[in-house]
Amino acid sequence: NGNAERFIQSALREWAYGIAYNHSLERQEMLDRWIHHYNWHRPHQGIKGMAPISRLAQSRNNVLTLHN
Repeated sequence: NGNAERFIQSALREWAYGIAYNHSLERQEMLDRWIHHYNWHRPHQGIKGMAPISRLAQSRNNVLTLHN
C-alpha cells in the first residue's frame, strides 16, 4: 500500500533518524508526540497542505474536537 509506505518513509526520516536521541527510550517516548504532530499539524502535500485530521467531519459530538 502506497500510503503505508509513505508513512513509514516519513516516520523514519522525521522521527526515527531526524532527531539525535541520547538513547532508545528517548526515541520511543517521542513517538506519540510525532504521531500527534503528523496527524494534527503537519501539512501533507497530497491533501493540499492540510493535516490528515482536517479530512474528518468535525461535529460537536465528535471526540476529535477535544484536541488541545
